Amino acid sequence: MHQPPQGALVRRGDEAYEEARLDAVWNARKPHRHPAVVVRAENEQDVVAAVRLARAEGLTVGIRSGGHSWVGNGVRDGGMLLDLSLLQDISVDPLAGTASVQPAAKGPALLQALAPYGLFFPTGHAPTVGLGGFLLGGGYGWDSRHLGPACLSIEAVDVVLADGTLVHATDATHPALLWAARGSGPGFFGVVTRFHLALHDAPERILRTVHTYPLALRDEVLAWTYDTLELLPPEVEFSAKVGWGSGGLPPEQHGTPGLDRPTVSVTATAFAHGDADPLAALEDAPFRGHALRALVGAPTTMAELYDHADRMNPAGLRWALDGIWTDGPVDEILAAARPLLDSLPGAPSHVLWMLWGGFPERADACWSSQAKLYLSPNAGWTDPAEDLVHEQWAHGELAAIQHLSKGLQFSDNNLADRPDHGLRPEHATRLEEIRAVYDPDGLFHTYMTPRESTTAYAAAARTAAAAARTR
Repeated sequence: MHQPPQGALVRRGDEAYEEARLDAVWNARKPHRHPAVVVRAENEQDVVAAVRLARAEGLTVGIRSGGHSWVGNGVRDGGMLLDLSLLQDISVDPLAGTASVQPAAKGPALLQALAPYGLFFPTGHAPTVGLGGFLLGGGYGWDSRHLGPACLSIEAVDVVLADGTLVHATDATHPALLWAARGSGPGFFGVVTRFHLALHDAPERILRTVHTYPLALRDEVLAWTYDTLELLPPEVEFSAKVGWGSGGLPPEQHGTPGLDRPTVSVTATAFAHGDADPLAALEDAPFRGHALRALVGAPTTMAELYDHADRMNPAGLRWALDGIWTDGPVDEILAAARPLLDSLPGAPSHVLWMLWGGFPERADACWSSQAKLYLSPNAGWTDPAEDLVHEQWAHGELAAIQHLSKGLQFSDNNLADRPDHGLRPEHATRLEEIRAVYDPDGLFHTYMTPRESTTAYAAAARTAAAAARTR
């Protein structure tokens, strides 16, 4: 007889069920999927008990850490939703330069714990992102151009396997399991209850430059950033954004003429060591004199960076995201992306043009999809009646440039809406071979499929609404 979890357990039909289901997704656009049971684990033993309960009842398991998956990957039809949001413990060993963190711990809390020791970790950009999904998905975080994807700093994981056992996996004891934990994202076949992380020296200074330009300069600015990346040291995080210059704020709040319409902005954040100016190249832009607004080499803090990131994708809205890794001649990329860029919805929707460049792969990590540029449409809106048009913009326009794709980031996880690959084919094949060993019966949900597409749900909702109007 298995021991039931001590944490909250609700089944579909229970009074608390719908609140538990909806609370598991940060996005205000909740998925139309309904687990049979939701378990909110309070500790590691609850996770073990929940997995054993799922096995006993023949339930597949979806997992929620911070709930920031845009498509609500952990919330699936039938089966069990295992909610880890209470597991937020952080422990730091400054002498060893390591930390152990539970999956629902957030980036700001980790950096706050590291700051007294002069240590740092490339946490997720949004302050509400749980470390669990972020790390498993690769982890493109603050200063990752320099420090690498966060998954490469995983030294070990404590993980509950499909047979209900809890193991401490290292490169020596379970190398295949740890290989998969470094980048397989929602395809990972276990419940990580704790990550053991290698830490890094904190930057001596953090500097930030932001230029905002008229939209008429869009293609010139984007092409220049693409060509300028190689002039910047890896300690500089570099991106452009096509979106509303005011972020949707009225003129009396932003106070700068020309920002009440779409603009193109360039942002560079330097995690600096030493006295050199790592952002000087941005002042040499040929269109520099046309900036509507400029912040140049301003000292900043991680708290301020988190605040800026949070305002790009504010809570309380309905969000649809997608993204592709791509490279090649920038004129070809811009020509293919023009329909996407020309059809930008209203604020706060935007297109992120993130200059990554690349980072050396490692044989001990399945993480493998990357390219020089990450192109990502972000649609944000409030009216459920507009779901379909925003979904179609985020995914449909990007599908038109699929021929340029080098893969996607699992952090945006849009496999159901626009099938693409998050791992190189040989890594995807190896992952399935390892899954067959650790989860032969398919206890854990893996990547989402087109039948779970949020675009399909939006289309069905529009059809149902139209039918209701004709009755």
